[in-house]
Amino acid sequence: MFYQGVLTKMETEFAEPIQYYLVLESDFLNMNQLLGKTITLEFIKHQCLKCGLDKPIYRQGFCKQDFFDIPQAGDWIMRPELSTAHLGKEDRDLEYEKRVQLQPHIVYLANSSNVKVGVTRKTQVPTRWIDQGAHEAIEIVEVPNRYLAGITEVALKDYVADKTNWRKMLKNDVEDENLVEWRERLKSHIPEEAQDYFIASNTETIIDFPVLNYPEKPKSLNIEKEQTFTGKLVGVKGQYLIFDDDTVFNIRSNEGLVVKFTII
Repeated sequence: MFYQGVLTKMETEFAEPIQYYLVLESDFLNMNQLLGKTITLEFIKHQCLKCGLDKPIYRQGFCKQDFFDIPQAGDWIMRPELSTAHLGKEDRDLEYEKRVQLQPHIVYLANSSNVKVGVTRKTQVPTRWIDQGAHEAIEIVEVPNRYLAGITEVALKDYVADKTNWRKMLKNDVEDENLVEWRERLKSHIPEEAQDYFIASNTETIIDFPVLNYPEKPKSLNIEKEQTFTGKLVGVKGQYLIFDDDTVFNIRSNEGLVVKFTII
């Protein structure tokens, strides 16, 4: 049995454990049901998520031309402190930027490989934490726009990490942390503009991932280079597929690639 389509990040359902779904043009795969099965992945071609053409993927699933043109890839996506829609200033498409930037955003703490600070739209909680492979997370600030969330994140980066060690996350080499204590510790470092939005009373969200075996030495699969790979699926965490030989495949970082999945 085989399935083929352009990769986009897996959809998730908050459950115990998390349910993962790979959405292709004409198929909808529950990846949890494939645990323990042998899968062959085969690279077919590129397909830019914007123009749909078979052009090399530059970043975020887009070809180079689209990456530098479309609002979905503006600098403020990765650096929310650069958001300007609250000032009525356009970056690439003001109407799009208003829709995305001028809505409630969450500044959060998540523990995946270590405690880190991050930003996401309120509607993306807890999806964002799941995508990062965090086994626990907590909201610390809820603000009305992306800019305020961004400057809060920048301020807190001096006191807590803002990156995830993907190898450590996949090995499950993590310790539980008291995120409520972390929240209180960081409160005084929140910028004055965002102090009134501090969330003083909430609890951690605990996340359980569908993993049979964690890799001891994770090695990332470059499917464009290898062209084909076969292995037994033993877990899904973050946006990674984990195979029995310690190979891992990041669906999110391979968006825009057309891949054939054969279930053996």
